[in-house]
Amino acid sequence: MKSILQNKVAVITGGSRGLGYAIAEAYAREGANVILASRSHHSVDRAVDSLREAGYLAAGLICDVADIQQVDALAEFAIRTFGRIDIWVNNAGLSAPYGPTAHIPSEEFLKVIDTNITGTYNGSVVAMRHFAKQKSGKLINLLGRGDNGSIPLQNAYSSSKVWVRNFTKTLAKEYKNSGVDIFGFNPGLVRTEMLSNIHALSGYEDRMSPLRFVALLWGNDADVPAKKALWLASPETDGKSGMQVTILTPRFMLSRLLALPFERFKKQPKELMELNITSIEPAISGD
Repeated sequence: MKSILQNKVAVITGGSRGLGYAIAEAYAREGANVILASRSHHSVDRAVDSLREAGYLAAGLICDVADIQQVDALAEFAIRTFGRIDIWVNNAGLSAPYGPTAHIPSEEFLKVIDTNITGTYNGSVVAMRHFAKQKSGKLINLLGRGDNGSIPLQNAYSSSKVWVRNFTKTLAKEYKNSGVDIFGFNPGLVRTEMLSNIHALSGYEDRMSPLRFVALLWGNDADVPAKKALWLASPETDGKSGMQVTILTPRFMLSRLLALPFERFKKQPKELMELNITSIEPAISGD
């Protein structure tokens, strides 16, 4: 039986660990040749080695997505390595320390803008310039919490995802008849280091405690959203450009709430996620 991504070439930014790696692994398992990008040389090499040891075709490159020249180099590397690009996933993302906007050190806030907004722009336009020429391709931009509205104390991340959603929807309209499919994908709460290793302004650490219970109820291991990302990249979504797909639907949330008592009855309760909180000194002192 032919794999659904047989001989396709996929580029995944932030692909060396967490959700990005899970997506790369899901694509490779279905026959894709994958290119992983990360800012860490060690992380890229380790992830590529892991995929190759499993028998998959993979390569990687250091890339800061906020630098369009590096993103251009990533695309050229993919073409030199595997001959073309068929799928591009803008997965790289950051979150700022938890706390009120003006209290967050500016450099921390701007890192989120550089990665989540500038990085998504860079990846999208580089991918689209290749896709438009070949009149085919799939662009998948990662959304996140707050992409439909404001989230107090998480302004950098949530506002960046509002931007990504609108940017992606607009791209899909602009290139409606181009042969390229463009999707927004909200993976929901993913139980990775990005969710468990967090930063908070000094004095706001205790407010993060409820996240452990939220992740217990509605968090997923990375393989769950990776399966949905695989579906988005597959022929099943051909011609369906403009879709905005989310894992954390009201139906899903309700089903998890209803299932919780039965898990306890079966004596198979999930464990609370451990939080590793790093305290950051606020830009405004004396509160």
